[in-house]
Amino acid sequence: MIVRQFAHRGVFNSHLCDLLKPPRRRPIMARPSSDLAAFREIFSKSKNVVVLTGAGVSAESGVPTFRGAGGYWRKWQAPTLATPEAFSRNPSRVWEFYHYRREVMLTKKPNPAHVAIAECEERLSKRGRKVTVITQNIDELHRRAGSKDILELHGSLFKTRCMSCGHEAANYKSPICAALEGKGAPDPDTDEANIPIQHLPRCEQPGCAGLLRPAVVWFGESLDSDVLERVDAVLDACDLCLVVGTSSVVYPAAMFAPNLASRGVPVAEFNMEDTPVTMRFKFHFQGPCGTTLPPALAPHETED
Repeated sequence: MIVRQFAHRGVFNSHLCDLLKPPRRRPIMARPSSDLAAFREIFSKSKNVVVLTGAGVSAESGVPTFRGAGGYWRKWQAPTLATPEAFSRNPSRVWEFYHYRREVMLTKKPNPAHVAIAECEERLSKRGRKVTVITQNIDELHRRAGSKDILELHGSLFKTRCMSCGHEAANYKSPICAALEGKGAPDPDTDEANIPIQHLPRCEQPGCAGLLRPAVVWFGESLDSDVLERVDAVLDACDLCLVVGTSSVVYPAAMFAPNLASRGVPVAEFNMEDTPVTMRFKFHFQGPCGTTLPPALAPHETED
């Protein structure tokens, strides 16, 4: 599977674009269908549904995406902060950034798209059908909406990992440490806190006290091998794929749906706009995911 070939997080590049190009002699592909009834007919017969989600679905809950023009925290864009090198150079700044994101997330709620996915999973599971969420998001909104079968490609804002002993654990403290209380404001004129490293979040395992980092996958890091193995198995069994609120420019996730489509698996894209891979898919439903997704996943007339 394509999953094992691209195990590092990164932004779409020309090599990946070449992989997604159709054969040169292939006829021009028709525009994907927006026929909801046709999608629902396929949906009604699917046994293993995969839902790939990205930043767009969280944005509808008011979550800052730090993408595109204006996607800054202070004067930095996320890719310049979400790296091991940035954390090594200035752990205080990086922790301010993630503290801000954690605190914002505690004020946000799942939107109708999250809820529709969770309700669909619960309903279909009672009929022996499976719905798996593979998400690039780190905000845990799918979990809070009630989804159970979730694969978090990039980790979670609410988990930490010790730089010394490697212990990883859930952490919902607010603030995560006393020194970060009231810090992390995104305004570009905000003074940096410059918190001494000994006052940043520390490991609480007996005899450790090492520096904690967010347990997220930063740019340039490898995705968790166990998660990728599970993703591989889920994609192998998939007979219907929904791509929800993702720009399809961050790999390896950007490769999942096109690879499924090339195998003949129906893929439906729900997004505010076309993406670089839209023309590879069978369906495209344009508009807010919270508006387009609930009717697509509502109980079908053939269900008991």
